[in-house]
Amino acid sequence: MTEEKEYKCILYKKKDNVATITLNRSKSLNALNTALLTELREVLEDIEIDAEVRVVVITGVGDKAFCAGADINEILDKTPQEARVWSWWVQGVLTRIETIKNPVIAKINGFCLGGGLELAMACDFRIASETAIFGLPETNLAIIPGGGGTQRLPRLIGKTKAMELLMTTEQIDAAEAFRLTLVNTVVPVDELDLEVDELIEKLLSKSSATLGTLKYAVNRGIEMNLEYALEYEAECFGAALATEDAREGLKAFLEKRKPEFKGR
Repeated sequence: MTEEKEYKCILYKKKDNVATITLNRSKSLNALNTALLTELREVLEDIEIDAEVRVVVITGVGDKAFCAGADINEILDKTPQEARVWSWWVQGVLTRIETIKNPVIAKINGFCLGGGLELAMACDFRIASETAIFGLPETNLAIIPGGGGTQRLPRLIGKTKAMELLMTTEQIDAAEAFRLTLVNTVVPVDELDLEVDELIEKLLSKSSATLGTLKYAVNRGIEMNLEYALEYEAECFGAALATEDAREGLKAFLEKRKPEFKGR
């Protein structure tokens, strides 16, 4: 069943257990503003309670940009206190991507800059076309990233290179982003859809309940010291084993057949 909902700044489509969110502000290269982020938060909240959705894809309309950053017009006249509140709010919207149980794929074509890169870094997978361009240009404007960029980039590629990219505002191409492990895969533009579809197929073959537990284990455990992280992993292992899918997966392995997962 295909389901579509109408929004002003995004496009939303649900089909075959996959929810696709498309940033839809082509005139501004899909720049993030309050209206778009509000709609994104709303649709993520809907997905969280939708048992039919198993995988989420986030992309941008057109071939010029995934997302070129934040809408500067909304930042210009903010007071320091208003800027702090706005930053916390944006961080909260993007953190929902990390905390939602579903695997989230960023399908990146064209510019992925500033807030756009911050959004992509909150996703679990980043699949890029060869034309994708990445960067955090905020320092050129005498500000810093406020949507998690100073924190997620070092965690993904290491402090040394992250500090260089943040301070110099150097933009890098998809090949360099792959070398730095900022993205999972780089493919020609005409193969981007196929690459994402192949990843979706792999994810749909797994237990959605297990993938959700695994996502929590990685994202929460990485912030703990090893002792507590291992303890948390054990808790997650127990939770995973308690599911119907775990019993089915183990039984299917012993019976040498393909498991039939139900997501619970």
